[in-house]
Amino acid sequence: MASARLFGTDGVRGLANKDLTAELALDLSVAAARALGGRGAYGGHRAVAVVGRDTRASGEFLGAAVCAGFASAGVDVLDAGVLPTPAIAYLTARMSASMGAVLSASHNAMPDNGIKFLGKGGHKLSDATEDLISSHMGGPWSERPLGAGVGRIRPFPQGRDFYIEHLLDCVPTRLDGLHVVVDAAHGAASWVGPEVFERAGATVDVIGTSPDGLNINDGYGSTHLDKLQEAVVARGADLGFAWDGDADRCLAVDAEGRIVDGDQIMAIIALSLRDQGRLHDDTLVVTVMSNLGLLQAMEREGVVTRQTAVGDRYVLEDMRAGGYSLGGEQSGHVIMSEYGTTGDGVLTALAIAARVVESGRALSELSAVMTRLPQVLINVKGVDKDRVDGDEVVQETVAAITAEFGAQGRVLLRKSGTEPLVRVMVEADTQERAEEAAQRLADVVRDRLAL
Repeated sequence: MASARLFGTDGVRGLANKDLTAELALDLSVAAARALGGRGAYGGHRAVAVVGRDTRASGEFLGAAVCAGFASAGVDVLDAGVLPTPAIAYLTARMSASMGAVLSASHNAMPDNGIKFLGKGGHKLSDATEDLISSHMGGPWSERPLGAGVGRIRPFPQGRDFYIEHLLDCVPTRLDGLHVVVDAAHGAASWVGPEVFERAGATVDVIGTSPDGLNINDGYGSTHLDKLQEAVVARGADLGFAWDGDADRCLAVDAEGRIVDGDQIMAIIALSLRDQGRLHDDTLVVTVMSNLGLLQAMEREGVVTRQTAVGDRYVLEDMRAGGYSLGGEQSGHVIMSEYGTTGDGVLTALAIAARVVESGRALSELSAVMTRLPQVLINVKGVDKDRVDGDEVVQETVAAITAEFGAQGRVLLRKSGTEPLVRVMVEADTQERAEEAAQRLADVVRDRLAL
């Protein structure tokens, strides 16, 4: 029986000090250095790695282990400390580093953590490269660096300033007169996020910006928007932004406290870039989970939408292959390839704020470009997910519902990558139609694919 793949959809994650131990972090970083070096990433020069982390307490010892592993493999380490994931990606490119590493479990609860490696240029690694790293785990290593060949570990506090300067360079206009509330989830953007907005000219109120190592994502951030909604309304702000623990995602709230999700954010930015002539091929790359309302809105506006499998890595792959300038996910993971190689929550917030200022229109008006169709998601558990594509009755039911909806809805079946379940997603012009169709299809899946 094949062993489980070490790398998941976004690096190696698990419960810190149980699934993800210091020993594993050390071995992974040694293997990453050997794998990337073996692929010529060093280019004949002394290898350099940029390392950063979010605010989890476990990131302190896991980060130390990663730095030690790199150094033991002959890689010099620039330890940037607490910074968002996109900051480490940017710095890996800026410093012409051979690799980067981020210690974060993103929006997960504090006890979890993860290790995400980046290649040259700050790009996420392919599945093949991750598998190459895995192949070096625990293998023989006869050429360990000795003496002056070992790597050196140095603090890299100026990385924070480089990243802030980069973000400010990306803002097309001053934000003077704009009142914003930002919620950093007590995570990696707790300091840089508010500072960038203040330096761009905005009046800034903050919540969720007091990390203590234990409170990351705890009732704050992009997965807990109620406090931001309350703060925006109570303080009379123009809008608010919430990031997740490593600040690669951003969701927004308008002046009335209404949530503006990732699909609406992408619609706003897509039209902004299009109007500036900077939306390559007038194309937006999204996943199959983006709301049909976004696809309909983009079609009305003459913007082409390309859909990928779920996961920002697939969005990135499609963007790089076609040279597209904008893509992302409904969760608020938005990628602007002109400025970065991964989703950047702070940059996304700045782009939205700049659009509000430049257009003179409130966020509520800008987000009205698309109307979200009601969406129902049902996880059907205890089924043979591998039979979903081949079962005639299931597929006939999908086709029947699709025909009923016409252009006013859609159906999506997805196999879970980690559990014995099938995800049934239905969108329709009314909540009632979506719920009825989703339940009907879920019953068929449950009956036909039962284990």
